[in-house]
Amino acid sequence: MAEYTSILDWINFGDPYENPFTPFLSDNLPYDICYGLWEIIGGTIAWLINLLFPGNPVSEWLVCDQVIVLFALVLFMLVIFIVAFVVVLLNLWMERKVLGRLMDRRGTMIGLKGFLQCVADGLKTFMKENTIPAKVDKMTYMWCVSLIVGLSCFVACMVPLSDRWYVVNYDTGLLIIMAFYALAPFFILVSGWAQNNKYSLIGGIRAAELMISYEVPMLIIIATISLLAGSFNINDIVAMQDTIWNVIPMALGFIVFFFCAIAECERPPFDIAEAETELVEGWQTEYAGMKWGLIMLGDYLRGSVSCGMVAIMFLGGWTIPVFGGTGLPEIVFLIKAWFVFFLMILVRGAIARVRPDQILNLGWKVFMPLAVFNLAIAVFLKVGGFY
Repeated sequence: MAEYTSILDWINFGDPYENPFTPFLSDNLPYDICYGLWEIIGGTIAWLINLLFPGNPVSEWLVCDQVIVLFALVLFMLVIFIVAFVVVLLNLWMERKVLGRLMDRRGTMIGLKGFLQCVADGLKTFMKENTIPAKVDKMTYMWCVSLIVGLSCFVACMVPLSDRWYVVNYDTGLLIIMAFYALAPFFILVSGWAQNNKYSLIGGIRAAELMISYEVPMLIIIATISLLAGSFNINDIVAMQDTIWNVIPMALGFIVFFFCAIAECERPPFDIAEAETELVEGWQTEYAGMKWGLIMLGDYLRGSVSCGMVAIMFLGGWTIPVFGGTGLPEIVFLIKAWFVFFLMILVRGAIARVRPDQILNLGWKVFMPLAVFNLAIAVFLKVGGFY
């Protein structure tokens, strides 16, 4: 393999089949699709340019292997984000429709039984005025919301839909997803301080309380599942469930992780950081227009990540017991993730918001001991040779 001092050296002179991305992109369905798509698009553009300006170097450059790989990577990242964004829109649509039924009303009905209402709301936030309060710490105020939304998008794109639909097949798996996932509450706390608003600051402090109380049980459950699988790799965790899903032997862990995931992505009834009935809009009070819309997008992206983590750890990911893999594993995975999100909606519609002191008691006095007890069960199963 040739040695290059930078990515630019590889793009300009390297062999596309001998480059640093090859181990990560082999058998990757979205990348293969994007590679073939750019071959068609780039070839068409090159043909048109060559038709107008025969013998020009641009047409040859567009169809060389290095450029095809480069633009395939760009399209690959775009496709991954678009899929994550569409899943979020479907989650939002599902929540509105299910909550409407729980409240004995029709729910939103504008276009395709309400789906286009989600798109319309996004367009509406784009058109609103971009206002910034006079006394905020402007740099921190803007950077925090950018980091919150950026991290949410980043983590959502890291969750694989199958063993052929992923960004990188990394051995650290859910551990690295959880590491980035857990950074958002830090930025929420700093954002609440930067707004120079006491309600925003209280919301930020509450977010930090949630982070400290519920991330520890979540990490213990992740360690439990990794212990049973003998690996942090997501493919290994899914493969171990080819005969029985973890939700059966690890039913206690499923319940603990499910409620901790609701709290971690700040969904009702654990949305004390927002608490619009008592803190105006919580830590989001001074964000308006598109900034507020992006924050809501980030919240639903993190909710999608939580549902994906539950599906991977407890519901067999993209496989079905006995049958193993299917022809459309991505659809199987999404159906499981949407089922978990449906359960989150039911919890939202059935339970009132929990008080801050109740949340801390639940995290430390209930979920923490249950997570440790679940770990003891996993150790017993592992030592007993059941896994």
